[in-house]
Amino acid sequence: MFDKLLKALLAPAPAQLADNDARTALAALLVRVARTDNMYAAEEVERIEAILMQRYGLSPFEAMDLRAQGEALEAQAPDTIRFTRALKDAVPLDDRAALVQALWSVALVDGSRDAGEDQMLRLIANLLGLTDVDSGLARQRAQAAL
Repeated sequence: MFDKLLKALLAPAPAQLADNDARTALAALLVRVARTDNMYAAEEVERIEAILMQRYGLSPFEAMDLRAQGEALEAQAPDTIRFTRALKDAVPLDDRAALVQALWSVALVDGSRDAGEDQMLRLIANLLGLTDVDSGLARQRAQAAL
């Protein structure tokens, strides 16, 4: 099902993702962040679906389906570095801080902050071309919104 997308992600110089592939890649990255602390809580699932509904104007059923696709892709996806670099090409710079804020909201929604999540978000922000300061501000906005 994801063969074409996985090939694109594994390519030495990945091409820009198509819109549907970028949506699935974002869903998978949200899932990857949620699973970083080895606890995939119901709050995280709900938060991922809320992010997908808001970002893409999806119905609850469509968001649930996209999250499920993201879970499947995340389980098969390459390392986070290639995965995030391919997503970087699909998301304009102005939207990347909002993306990191969404990722932080998933990491924080379960009420605990894990060192592994901090490390993962730091890596992702850097790969998306954002600074630690940008990531810190995104985290603060995510905490305030929760």
